[in-house]
Amino acid sequence: MSKNNFHGRLNGPAPKKTRKADVEFAEDVVRDVKRDFAERQRMRRPYELNWQLNMNFTMGNQYCGISPRGAIEQEDKYYFWQEKQVFNHIATIVDTRVSRLNRVRPQPVARPFSNSESDVNAAKLSTKILSAVCEKVRLSEAVSRATVWSEVCGTSFYKLCWDGDKKDVRLSVCSPFEIYPDSNVTPSIDECASVIHAKVYPANEVKDIWGKEIEGETVKVFAIDGAQGVGGLGYDSVVPSIVQEEKKDQVLVIERYTKPTKQYPEGRLEIVAGNTLLYCGELPYRLGEEGEYAYPFVRQISLEQAGCFWGTSMVERVIPIQRAFNAVKNRKHEFLNRLSMGVLTVEDGSVDTDNLEEEGLSPGKILVYRQGSDKPSLMDSGNVPNDFAYEEEQLLKEFITVSGVSEFARNSSTPTQVTSGVALQLIAEQDDIRLSGSVDSIKICIKRIAQYILRLYKQFVSGQKLLRYFDGQNGAEVFYFAGSDVNCDDVTFETETELSDSLATRRSMLFDLLNAGVLSDKDGKLSVSAKAKILSLMGFGNWESAQDAAQLHAARANRENVDIDHAEVLEVDDHIIHIEEHTRHVIGADIDGADKAYRDKILSHIREHRKYLAAENSGASANEAQTSK
Repeated sequence: MSKNNFHGRLNGPAPKKTRKADVEFAEDVVRDVKRDFAERQRMRRPYELNWQLNMNFTMGNQYCGISPRGAIEQEDKYYFWQEKQVFNHIATIVDTRVSRLNRVRPQPVARPFSNSESDVNAAKLSTKILSAVCEKVRLSEAVSRATVWSEVCGTSFYKLCWDGDKKDVRLSVCSPFEIYPDSNVTPSIDECASVIHAKVYPANEVKDIWGKEIEGETVKVFAIDGAQGVGGLGYDSVVPSIVQEEKKDQVLVIERYTKPTKQYPEGRLEIVAGNTLLYCGELPYRLGEEGEYAYPFVRQISLEQAGCFWGTSMVERVIPIQRAFNAVKNRKHEFLNRLSMGVLTVEDGSVDTDNLEEEGLSPGKILVYRQGSDKPSLMDSGNVPNDFAYEEEQLLKEFITVSGVSEFARNSSTPTQVTSGVALQLIAEQDDIRLSGSVDSIKICIKRIAQYILRLYKQFVSGQKLLRYFDGQNGAEVFYFAGSDVNCDDVTFETETELSDSLATRRSMLFDLLNAGVLSDKDGKLSVSAKAKILSLMGFGNWESAQDAAQLHAARANRENVDIDHAEVLEVDDHIIHIEEHTRHVIGADIDGADKAYRDKILSHIREHRKYLAAENSGASANEAQTSK
């Protein structure tokens, strides 16, 4: 089978001749994989019940629980008049956390191994590849979907594959319901001896990919804000509100990945659908350090759970508070209903109780009661106890304490009794601190995904591949590369403060720097190139035509730095910008350790710009003197 056809699973032409030994071997593998899968389902069952409970509470079905028989079941009313309304604070907490975490999108860049020119150029090429591919595979959207899963269930996964048909990287998000480690107490996915990925595909898609006809079955599909997961994989479960629909003619495909061992130094991958073995062979990807075979999965968690493979969710911690809050609010409303509607007491046989039960005491109603009996009266229900209001207030504070999401972040309003700007800034920083664990997990995932992308290109791109790179300043570049050119996979980030960084804070900081004179030259003025960069950092990009020209001059100067042998000084050049860019290139680390001849060529080029600039200045001075006469 061809590895170039692998995109999450292998497909290839069926063997022309099937031997009896091959059939027996396939049957043994299928039997072993299905037995292993059933055992991992049983081991993972308690965690899965918690995930389903979290999903129900997030989506508003908060009168359910885990029954002793191991299923999610509804809780019925004790009395018909009971209030069982839901006052969902969990959804707002999750929405706030997800929206703040969606601001964490650090730009991965490759870091050169040394200061040599070849290593620096290799790092620049890898950075361009990452910028182009991350946009191509929609990495930001994938992180948003994975963050929803991790915030609700505690864990989510990314899967990176090579699409042999498109000859490109494929990135997909896997819900925790699809991943089965060999042990639930393994601290990371890399330390697992084996990992099973179980996913449901339409039967016709399985036939198109692997060329095998497998009989389909009906499965349940549920969703969280557009991110789908599959339930009902071999067991019964009552999931009251999260089930959206049932899909028919689906096939469960089980992929078991085994890490390299002495027996299998290149690892092992077995793919089973129904009773059919679709593939059995070595691991397809060299995603580890030094080209080692590794799993194509990256794990993202919300909160670390000591000694456990699965992360925990903030929803799980807030569920007891949400139950208590619903109970207090509903009992309070029941009390208010008694006060407003009243409880009528009547003597037996004195009135028509059926009529009273249907119509109540409407305004202007003529109430007829038996002569000689006590007239009907409303029972005194007293007043609503102050304990209800006190308990409600305390529970709202507990929401903030446990979740770490303050009313400043959740309600977009300042807390009462807080008017100081410094105090508000401290509250915002505290909210960021409570999110630091989730932020670190997202950063680690993005860094690992970037490394896997570079290693996949290095492994599978044999000829020249074309990519398009955007520089963020309305400029685009088309470049070719081969897998052998990808020699740098050491990835880092350009910035580290994405959570607290915003356009408003960036502009405020730039204004402070401008007022302090930090960005001005020795004469207290701003150069044209400095103005262009300031406008770009403030989010305006190429705002004015003058700034467009400045950006073009800077880009041309940078191209001349790369190919100084063919650089030419033109009369239309902005010599100040060119001198600044060339000087920065000479004294920077880009050419540190390069040969002296290369540096001398750039210095000679700078001298030519200075001659033009001196001539322009002398001509301008002469014109000014003539004008004054």
